[in-house]
Amino acid sequence: MSDERQDTPIELGVYGQQGPRRVLGTSEMIALILSVVWLVGCTVFFLVLGGGDTPGTPGLVADPLRFVMTALAIFMPVAIIWVAAAATRSARIMREESARLQAAIDAMRHTYLQQQQAGGVKPSQVERKLDEIAHAQKQTESAIATFTSIRPGEPPQVSTGSAIVGDAGTGDAGDQVALPLGTPADALSPPLPMGDFIRAMHFPENAKDAEGFRALRRALQDRQVAGLVQAAQDVLTLMSQDGIYMDDLRPDMARPEVWRKFAEGERGRAIAPLGGVRDRSSLALTAGRMRKDPIFRDAAHHFLRKFDLVFSAFEKSASDQDIAAMAETRTARAFMLLGRVTGTFD
Repeated sequence: MSDERQDTPIELGVYGQQGPRRVLGTSEMIALILSVVWLVGCTVFFLVLGGGDTPGTPGLVADPLRFVMTALAIFMPVAIIWVAAAATRSARIMREESARLQAAIDAMRHTYLQQQQAGGVKPSQVERKLDEIAHAQKQTESAIATFTSIRPGEPPQVSTGSAIVGDAGTGDAGDQVALPLGTPADALSPPLPMGDFIRAMHFPENAKDAEGFRALRRALQDRQVAGLVQAAQDVLTLMSQDGIYMDDLRPDMARPEVWRKFAEGERGRAIAPLGGVRDRSSLALTAGRMRKDPIFRDAAHHFLRKFDLVFSAFEKSASDQDIAAMAETRTARAFMLLGRVTGTFD
């Protein structure tokens, strides 16, 4: 038969086997012609040109080695010719199979794209579930730093004094302080109590935590503390998108004197115990987000600067017990995590 494609399609089986096959192709015809030419040439050589050298066929039979060498010389080229023909046929079949498979894949892809463009592809259950999760996450982010996990244990006792000592907070809350004209309104508000400050740094436990929201509202009235609260809320919300929650961390707590060194301006190995976060998953996810997300990187650096300023003012009037309570808050844990990722404690 010729080497042209048949009119009827060749169906593929389960494992890609063809149905009808061509009997002879171009390569087989060439191999057959070469074999015939070679055998005719050998016959002419032995019967015509080589007849005078040997007394006849009995001489070949009597010498086994000569017979074997003669047979190899005759049939070895024929075998090589047909091996090459078989290899050529296999290569041709593989090319045809590859072309059919590629055509089938292209047709499936084209059909799928047409269905997508026409709106025929319905979202799968997984896609709908992901949309529901994303919608629920947006609703969760609308609340102020509400987290599902709660760290067990009673909150430590704190002092009753002021958390942030400023120029307007040097006297008692009940004293009448003489203020010059043009004093901003926030200077007239009473100083933020230590307990409310620490409670605000931990954020409300849930939507029913009235005491937590009350402390948070009082903290937002202080301009300096409000900046830290907003910065902490931003980084906590961004990290929650990667599944990083401060309540899941169990950092090694540093001694209050190490925190005081940080407040006094110490950096590097002197405050290395502050980087007590050992959770590899949280560290790796945060480090990757810092490299790839410029918004998260800016928010993290802004939070670290705000924490540095506010904690320096907080440390002046805080006892060791107050500092230990502050270190247990979600804001402090975020500082430990981000400080270690950014190399603050190296």
